[in-house]
Amino acid sequence: MAARVSLIDDVVVRELVYAGGFGALTGALAVVAIPTPLSPVPVSLGVLGVFLTGVYLPPRAAGGAMLLYLLAGALGAPVFAGGAAGIGPLVGYTAGYLWAYPPAAVLIAALASPGARARRLVGSLLLATVLLYSAGTVGFALVQRVTLAEAFLVSALAFIPAELAKIIATLGIVRVVDAPTLTR
Repeated sequence: MAARVSLIDDVVVRELVYAGGFGALTGALAVVAIPTPLSPVPVSLGVLGVFLTGVYLPPRAAGGAMLLYLLAGALGAPVFAGGAAGIGPLVGYTAGYLWAYPPAAVLIAALASPGARARRLVGSLLLATVLLYSAGTVGFALVQRVTLAEAFLVSALAFIPAELAKIIATLGIVRVVDAPTLTR
């Protein structure tokens, strides 16, 4: 019997597969975008994908998943808010949010896991939300040429109720869905 030769460690292969899956999940969720009269930026479920990616994957895979998501969108897959695609969203008024997806997922992955105490999980999700909306506000201000205060009102403050709902949804999902079998 021939010996099994492995060029890539099984854990790495699993992480790549899960990263692709969670990147695709984020893209599928991001297509759901609800316009709001308070901002040109829609409420997107893409952040729920970021949250779930960070909770369920180790940091390296979580960051990789979000980079795959950004790459897919940049190459033309309709995975950004409302089905947008291409470079435009990555340099337009949503750029700050999108570029913050990888570090936000890594932050969550580094601080929490599905088995983490609720307080730690909520804390990691809140920190990631602050990161996402800080980057989103700065990006919006730069692209739209408005002050940070003006940008904060239309690109962060208006979304607090939606983000709280996504955090609650994440907590609910974590309660019922077991973590994939990956080594953290």
